[in-house]
Amino acid sequence: MDTQRKAYLYGLIAIVAWSTVASAFKITLRFLDYSALLFFSSLTSLVFLSFVLSAAKGFRFLVGEMKRGATPLSFLLGFLNPFLYYLVLFKAYSLLPAREAMPLNYTWPIVLVLFSALLLGQKISIKSILAIIISFLGVILIASGKSENAPQNSNVFGVFLALLSAIIWALYWTLNVKSKKEPVLRLFLNFVYGFPFVAAYYFARGHSIKSPSGLLGALYVGIFEMGFTFLMWLQALRHSRSTALVSNLVYLVPFLSLLLIHLVVGENIPASTVLGVLLIVGGIILQQGTKRR
Repeated sequence: MDTQRKAYLYGLIAIVAWSTVASAFKITLRFLDYSALLFFSSLTSLVFLSFVLSAAKGFRFLVGEMKRGATPLSFLLGFLNPFLYYLVLFKAYSLLPAREAMPLNYTWPIVLVLFSALLLGQKISIKSILAIIISFLGVILIASGKSENAPQNSNVFGVFLALLSAIIWALYWTLNVKSKKEPVLRLFLNFVYGFPFVAAYYFARGHSIKSPSGLLGALYVGIFEMGFTFLMWLQALRHSRSTALVSNLVYLVPFLSLLLIHLVVGENIPASTVLGVLLIVGGIILQQGTKRR
């Protein structure tokens, strides 16, 4: 198998895995509350990344990096991800149908444009503004949409949290832009310094496990949302002749996610949601095209 085919294979594995997590969130939240899902999935990812990096770099290397990396910025990034981001995201999924929470969270690349302008001083072009407007129209469609099973309007607080998760994720990546550490090591350190916040919140709030079956869901989320899939995507980028050849695969995620949400979770997908996702993804594609030029 040549290098580019390997890139596509790794990329497709990552895309398929990412497409399952919205359904996994919603199903797991039937058995765990959002704080328990946050705690057990974060713990799983921390252990998983520890094994991966220990095998590749050695345990002493990890200990040294943890000592050197204990800076205020590291704790801030750990606070944002995994703690605050997934806390807000899981709570949004507990309040909204997955068909709404997933695409609203997917608006983060558009929010990233705004943060790049505000915090990094990058200019926003007219096409970028148009892309933001297009994606925002998609958000309005999804937030105001109804389905046969749920004729009422969306939970306003849930919509707010889903959009807030996109803002937190965009802010996290904006602050990460100047980091020179390897991506996997950077992610591991985020979990090292963020997990104390996760644990403190979990035990202070009082944990709730409705069924031990939920722990399997948390293990799945911790590995495939927070760890393994990220490694697969890095392999895809590493083997590809250019980033663009595999990065366009990401646009498949929301559509595959909607299909799985319908088939696995059992939610009906109204036309307004499909059109809203098309608008959001269209705005992202327009913005990415502007960025490449």
